[in-house]
Amino acid sequence: MYANPGQPLENIPPHWHYISFGLSDLHGDGRVHDTTCPDGVSGFGFELSFRLKREPEETSPPTWPAALMQSLAKYVFHSGNILRPGDHVSWHCALDNSESRIQHMLMATDTQLKTTQTPFGAVDFIQIVGIASEELKAAQQWNGAQVLDLISRLHQARGPWYVTDMKRNSIFDVVPTAYKEVEDGFARDGSNLSGVSARYLITYFLGMRGPYECAELLYVRNLEGVHLIFNLEAGSLLPLAIRGRVKHGRHFTFKSVLGDAAITLVAHTVTGTLVDTERPFVAQGSWLQVLIPDDLAQDMAVAFQVLATPEALPLPKTFSWPERRLFVTIVADKV
Repeated sequence: MYANPGQPLENIPPHWHYISFGLSDLHGDGRVHDTTCPDGVSGFGFELSFRLKREPEETSPPTWPAALMQSLAKYVFHSGNILRPGDHVSWHCALDNSESRIQHMLMATDTQLKTTQTPFGAVDFIQIVGIASEELKAAQQWNGAQVLDLISRLHQARGPWYVTDMKRNSIFDVVPTAYKEVEDGFARDGSNLSGVSARYLITYFLGMRGPYECAELLYVRNLEGVHLIFNLEAGSLLPLAIRGRVKHGRHFTFKSVLGDAAITLVAHTVTGTLVDTERPFVAQGSWLQVLIPDDLAQDMAVAFQVLATPEALPLPKTFSWPERRLFVTIVADKV
């Protein structure tokens, strides 16, 4: 934890700067990370940083950011997932357990700390940026890098060093035109979010077509139909998956946090997949691929509009395309 005076002339306030140690390889002897070489990355290849606006009366740094960073580090160690600039983490409560609207996180490149070459490999510094719920939704809908750019341009958001101010409002409260910028970008670019984790993810297979095939030691099943069940938080991203990914010729994956199960929605233009017009539902092990043709994508985009206001949706809610043998049910987050 360090006290940083900031650069007030550039709208960078005095702040506390927190930096983690241990996601990279500190020892080089295999006790924590697999041994690496100087030409590779050290450990996971990054450390976390966080900048918190310093209040005038503060003489020592608050400790809650360290606990927050520890939670993220545990997630990385347990899952093996690497955090990268533009990634988001939905937290669903104020980062400091207050009444603050800053309840989620975006990852950015720390503007002061550059890539460092160590005897055990390279280390990047990934900065945690506190964001509001509306900003999280924009990052999911469009992309995290563009939302970070919006934040960096906003005086009230504490400038280009991404200093988190737990007392600030959403950028959309301060700059109403930011909504249009996000909508225009989404319509033009689609979304660069290619997948999310789901707390509740179940697939029911509705019959088999033909025998099992074997590919890379995993059985491949050609299915007659599927019934997909999502928790509300994951299901509320179905409009994004269809409008922002599939309709732009891309794919989108829901990955269970409780196991290896995954569902990938695939546009017909995506190459290297298991599905095609003759085999629209194919499971390889616990990974299900679902082909979404253009006409179905349009139907789903219309049907899923009600998920734009998930808090008003009576649950469970089932969307049905019986002629395609496809059913999607949304259930409450706590089931």
